[in-house]
Amino acid sequence: MAVQLGILSRETVEHVCPLPPVPGAVAAVRRRVGEVLADWKVSEEIVDDSLLVVSELLTNAIVHALPPAELRLSWIRGEGPGTLRVEVTDAGPALVPGQTRADIDPDEHGRGEQIVHALAAAHGKRVHSGGVTRWADLVAA
Repeated sequence: MAVQLGILSRETVEHVCPLPPVPGAVAAVRRRVGEVLADWKVSEEIVDDSLLVVSELLTNAIVHALPPAELRLSWIRGEGPGTLRVEVTDAGPALVPGQTRADIDPDEHGRGEQIVHALAAAHGKRVHSGGVTRWADLVAA
């Protein structure tokens, strides 16, 4: 799994990681994110919530979207509390609007957006020529 780590500015660091469309990919990327957050010394109070948001957004990309998918993390440190931006970009919906997958149990799926909404200070979706990017900001207290 190729990983790119860069420093955008004195106060922002970024990590980019592709999400391979294979079983176990979400768990592997989530473990890697935990390591990155520890390296960045992200405030412990948002680490667990961040990992859950990462899992939800990545799972959404695998279950509902076309590959490829990519995770981008940005840790913005400033004078106040730090903000972690989680972004997952995919190639767009796998199904046409109104169509559903027969193999998805509605009792087991469909709560990811509610979880992200509950944990993030802000979240949203951008549709662009490269696909769809879902994002969430988690702010350290």
